[in-house]
Amino acid sequence: MGKVRIRLVKRTARKLLETYPELFTGDFEHNKNVVSQLIEYRSKKLRNQIAGYITHLVNRAAKRKKAEEAAAQA
Repeated sequence: MGKVRIRLVKRTARKLLETYPELFTGDFEHNKNVVSQLIEYRSKKLRNQIAGYITHLVNRAAKRKKAEEAAAQA
């Protein structure tokens, strides 16, 4: 079973990724710094959960795009 994330983390991460897609990469540390600049949360744990979910989404999209390109070339 995968990780269970609260709705707040998912909603915030998707909204940030939709609003600022060019700022995020597949690197957690980079995303953590970007999230801390964009939103003001008192909790480091919440910031890290949001950055981790954004990293997961970016890596998943990159993997999907790579698979589609491979299928198109085959």
